Amino acid sequence: MNPLPNRENWSVQNADAVLHAVKTDAITGLTEQEAAVRLTANGRNELEQAPTVPAWQRILAQFQSPLIYLLLAAIAIAVVAWGVESFKGWPIDALVIAAVVLLNAALGYLEEGKARGAVAALARMTEARSSVIRNGQRLQINSVELVVGDMLVLAEGDAVGADARLTQAASLHVMEAPLTGESQAVLKNPATLAQSASLGDKLNMVFKGTAVTQGTGLAVVTATGMATEIGAIASLLKEVKDEPTPLEKEITHIGRLLGIAVIIITVIVVGTILLISDIQTTSDVVGVLLFGVALAVAAVPEGLPAILSVVLALGVRRMAARNAIVKKPSSVEALGSATVIATDKTGTLTRSEMTIEQIITATGNSRVTGVGYAPQGHVQQDGQDLGEGALLDEQTLLLSYGSLAGNSSLAQSADGQWAVHGDPTEAAFLVAECKLLQDAPILRSKRYARVGEIPFTSERKMMSTLEVDHDQGGQIILVSKGAPDVLLEKCTHVQTGQTTRPLDEAGRAQILEAVDTLSDAALRTLAVAYRPLSADEGQGQGKTPTAALERDLVYVGTVGMMDPPREEVAVAIAQAQAAGIRVVMITGDHPRTAARIASDLGITKAGDATLTGLELDALSDADLAQAVRRTSVYARVSPANKLKIIAMLQADGQVVAMTGDGVNDAPALKSANVGVAMGISGTEVTKEAAKVILADDNFATIVDAVREGRNIFDNIRKFLRYLLSSNMGEVLTVFLGVVGASMIGLNSTSDNGKTAAVILPLLATQILWLNLITDTWPALALGIDPPTPSVMTRKPRHINARVIDFRMWLGVFEIGLVIAVVALLTMDMYLPGGLIAQIDADTRAGDMATARTAGFTVLVMAHLLQCFNARSETTSAFANLFTNRWIWAAVGLSAVLQIAVVNIGFLNVAFGTVPLNLDQWLICLAMASVVLWYSELRKLLLNFAA
Repeated sequence: MNPLPNRENWSVQNADAVLHAVKTDAITGLTEQEAAVRLTANGRNELEQAPTVPAWQRILAQFQSPLIYLLLAAIAIAVVAWGVESFKGWPIDALVIAAVVLLNAALGYLEEGKARGAVAALARMTEARSSVIRNGQRLQINSVELVVGDMLVLAEGDAVGADARLTQAASLHVMEAPLTGESQAVLKNPATLAQSASLGDKLNMVFKGTAVTQGTGLAVVTATGMATEIGAIASLLKEVKDEPTPLEKEITHIGRLLGIAVIIITVIVVGTILLISDIQTTSDVVGVLLFGVALAVAAVPEGLPAILSVVLALGVRRMAARNAIVKKPSSVEALGSATVIATDKTGTLTRSEMTIEQIITATGNSRVTGVGYAPQGHVQQDGQDLGEGALLDEQTLLLSYGSLAGNSSLAQSADGQWAVHGDPTEAAFLVAECKLLQDAPILRSKRYARVGEIPFTSERKMMSTLEVDHDQGGQIILVSKGAPDVLLEKCTHVQTGQTTRPLDEAGRAQILEAVDTLSDAALRTLAVAYRPLSADEGQGQGKTPTAALERDLVYVGTVGMMDPPREEVAVAIAQAQAAGIRVVMITGDHPRTAARIASDLGITKAGDATLTGLELDALSDADLAQAVRRTSVYARVSPANKLKIIAMLQADGQVVAMTGDGVNDAPALKSANVGVAMGISGTEVTKEAAKVILADDNFATIVDAVREGRNIFDNIRKFLRYLLSSNMGEVLTVFLGVVGASMIGLNSTSDNGKTAAVILPLLATQILWLNLITDTWPALALGIDPPTPSVMTRKPRHINARVIDFRMWLGVFEIGLVIAVVALLTMDMYLPGGLIAQIDADTRAGDMATARTAGFTVLVMAHLLQCFNARSETTSAFANLFTNRWIWAAVGLSAVLQIAVVNIGFLNVAFGTVPLNLDQWLICLAMASVVLWYSELRKLLLNFAA
């Protein structure tokens, strides 16, 4: 086959030209043989599926982090050191680190779940059957067998199986929200467009993945599979790369930084020991190197990856309890870093349920309370329900006749949810009628019976039904509904109470002014009129009624309707803005409707501009970059436009969370830092592309997720501050203990009764024990600290802000230095010849075991007290002291284990400790508390300086 013209050109070509171009016949369609040839040549009408990622690749991906690389290196070094010692005993340090790495990988794999293919979900969503004309006969075929040139027969309830150019249409309404975001069904018209238009304005085209809500049509297929508009979205989705979350970037940075720091620290400490010590044998060198390995392991917070995974996993569970399903754990924290929430309108900010808001008749106007399809609300004037009188009579008639002139139905499911079948606009009359009079539908169905219909067409912009009124002796009434200006031209009278009066020019002008008022409020307007037919006209009811009957009508009134905002959204947007987060609406809907919703919800203020997709396409990159900084509402945009807006926001340094529910939102959701899909109204495609799914479709849930994300980030800083300051204390204790050995008496004593080339402040086993009991559950307890009151009142952190900034690094070093100093001074108390006069001089004079045990115990206790300090850099450790019971449990458990190591015989042998008496324990606790008091003083100075 010859290449077909680009799909963008079909709407501006007349139907005959399109039929000629695709070589088909409007009456007989393709032959079965020709359809088979085209199917073989062009392929099935389905979307390309993304390749499935093997399980082994998903497992390996869990190890792709600099921090994990660092731990793997530590395992390798520890195993080598074990080999140097002739494989004596078990390589406990290597085994512990390996267990941590495997635990982290398992948690990550389980939390992220199986990789899903968004393009495959697109294909599943669009599976359907289609009616076509082949060989002059109407057939039902699987939609995947459609080919270019097929004549597609469309009727109410059909899923459109391919992109097609209409050749005929009768009151054809198509719901295109999944593709365009348009909140109401689009009336189609086969007339040729004068110029190219955006996707939502191609009224003579129907598209794969949309649905017919009313009417009938005939269309010639112009594109199938990946050549369709939905296929273009699938292509965009494949090209979009997953954006790493800010947390993932930070953990990568920290891993690299720690790797460099560990190498430098180990080289300096080991080099210093070798230079200043009396190294005489190879055994001495090996001993120092083995100690270097233990020190390297101590310097690495090996619990960090696992603790991070657990903290994120717990955050995921908390969000699930709040109806937010997080597919990628790090996305929870990313939401907390969001500076912009870019949101779709239809179904996200609004209910996706057309609702009549205002009614205007001759006597006055009323407002309709309640939103959505649930018939709960009232028809009121000045805040009061309508009482007996002309206004009630007029509006009862308007809603009753508006419900008659339609083909939709309203039903309540077993679970109490209300749903409509048919055009949502028509259903809005049914709902409003029930609000005015609860049993109105029952009374109407008993009183009226339809005997004819003049269907809606795009040319006439109205429809009419013929109804037998049993209460009026079988009188046949013509009931019409349509565009107010069109209907008004056919009216000669206006309804006033229970009577009618002639409609003069002043009355017409007054009605049109009222309609303009509704339109200015971004409400969609529909008018209702009627005419009792004469006996002669009524006798022709058996024949097909014609538009000639639509004359001399009585104008009843006009309604204004819209897809209303969700009630909870305005509050959520205000909370987001208070937290320094900008909310941006990106929709395929009409600009005026988008602007109204944005204003009602507080996204924009009076005078703020709205940009359309065509206007965006006309902007240069430089102008677009300026526009995204000041524009908060985008309307009539395509999926490509959405991607461009998201990219520009990200290029401007914003962390973008994108919400949506339609297929047209999927590429932008995947491109955003965090994609958030609607779980109820969202398409399968959107859910697959997103990282977070809202199970309740509630925009307010996003604010809860932001709060959770910010708290997680705060807690990550807390346990990083704790882990790094503790590890710094260990490293500095060893380094300063070796360098300043003569100052504290380490070089004037012996180790275990033997003269040693190197006397170290801590043994390798003691360092590993420190890491075991202080780097695990206390850090984990910090990771689940409750949020502070200020968590949603401060601005989002800058995209380039480090998790560990300079002030935090300075604090880590200061606290680490204090921990090291108090530990070494405690050792000095039990050694002769140091800075402090030796205590217990008559017992254990110069006993290195006692001194080392005391210093070791001070390190453990100082670390545990630092757990309280690390909760805040500026708030006192004594504030909110009992809000986190897990910290007390973790500290208590670690303290009990340390008491056991010091006082139980076989543990004394394993860890080189000796029992301490009560006085010695009190001294250790007093020395360890110095860390607490120093930190309190530091916080006072920081607050004073601020």
